[in-house]
Amino acid sequence: MSKAGCFPEYQKKLKKELDEARYEHTLGVAYTAAALAMRYGANLQQAQVAGLLHDCAKCIPNPKKIQMCEKYNITITELERKNPFLLHAKLGAFLAMEKYGITDKEITSAILNHTTGKPNMSLLDKIIFVADYIEPMRKKQPNLSQIRQLAFLDLDKALVWILRDTLNFLNASDGEVDPMTEKTYNYYREKVEDCEKKNV
Repeated sequence: MSKAGCFPEYQKKLKKELDEARYEHTLGVAYTAAALAMRYGANLQQAQVAGLLHDCAKCIPNPKKIQMCEKYNITITELERKNPFLLHAKLGAFLAMEKYGITDKEITSAILNHTTGKPNMSLLDKIIFVADYIEPMRKKQPNLSQIRQLAFLDLDKALVWILRDTLNFLNASDGEVDPMTEKTYNYYREKVEDCEKKNV
């Protein structure tokens, strides 16, 4: 993992790239990811770096997100072209490598998958996905207090709650749903249900 120890260096760069609220959010995600890494035995440094960099492309204006993805041959789906804010995960993974010198594929994977998730995520993928939702600055999400507790008891169950609530919110507000979010939800719902059946 190239330059993974340069946490203060990443912070300085990010402070110039993000607005104040987004910067505070990234610090919260890095902190929460570190706590989850300690709970589940994941690599602490990887969790902190991935948490800090997960939104490194978030504050790039949407038209520029599209331009940059086209310039660097990053695939843009029809849904992403209509909702370019969704591109920040793909573009963020790219910038983590190109701008911040990250060569650790686990870190870039966690950044890439932190918005929709994917079936069969790595432990680090799951930690960043959950940390992004439950970090201390978050206040409005439904079932937040229950999910925060659940995150430290059963990471897969926390994923199911987060994905279910996200899908419910998008459907209720007529928001467009990325098919990967539904695939991820179905995968982990079935996984949790199978585990519960085995433990009966």
